[in-house]
Amino acid sequence: MIKLSIIMPAYNEENTIIKILEKVKNIEIEGIIKEVIVIDDCSKDKTLTLLRKNRNLYDLLIKLPKNTGKGNAVKEGLIKASGEYILFQDADLEYDPKDYVKILEPVLRFNADLVIGSRLIASQLTRVYYFWHKVGNKFITFLFNIMNNTTFTDIYSCYVVFRANLINPQKLSTSGWEQQAEILSKIVAKSSSFYEVPVNYYGRTYEEGKKIRPHNAISVLLTIILERVFR
Repeated sequence: MIKLSIIMPAYNEENTIIKILEKVKNIEIEGIIKEVIVIDDCSKDKTLTLLRKNRNLYDLLIKLPKNTGKGNAVKEGLIKASGEYILFQDADLEYDPKDYVKILEPVLRFNADLVIGSRLIASQLTRVYYFWHKVGNKFITFLFNIMNNTTFTDIYSCYVVFRANLINPQKLSTSGWEQQAEILSKIVAKSSSFYEVPVNYYGRTYEEGKKIRPHNAISVLLTIILERVFR
């Protein structure tokens, strides 16, 4: 059996937090034991109240004393995680835990070090989203591939699974949206078994709660370059 730690940072997700946790709980995969860790990043709505009323839906709740961003929330979750593998899960409904089966297949069959769930390779369903987000995502992935000699199609998908011992959370230097670029750069530098699988994407608008902004791409690009230069 493989223990999988599911890291779920949450900030002001009262409309979706219980629904996504129920979806995660209902997924059973042969050979996988789940550990669900939720990190509340000092939400100002009813997210924390709902979490405390539904303790059966997760294994560990981390309450941060102040809002410090998704990266720091992820870091706290990684520090507490006890699984052999890590899986990132956003607290909204943009990604469906039903895709865990596909994402974990390379782990169960081939002992993969890293699996990314791509929205851009033969997904059955992808909600049409912002044009410049897609352009930016493709450029970020293109630069990452050049710097790391890889052929990924979607490095900023939420769904990333990796071997836990490839990352030391205490040594992560970033705390914003660029943190995923740092994590993936470090994993690729230390390992060689990478896979991508198609996942569905139910993207939401800014009005529905989407948080990432176009200007976040600048720090992501810089992180990719610095991780390669100072490797």
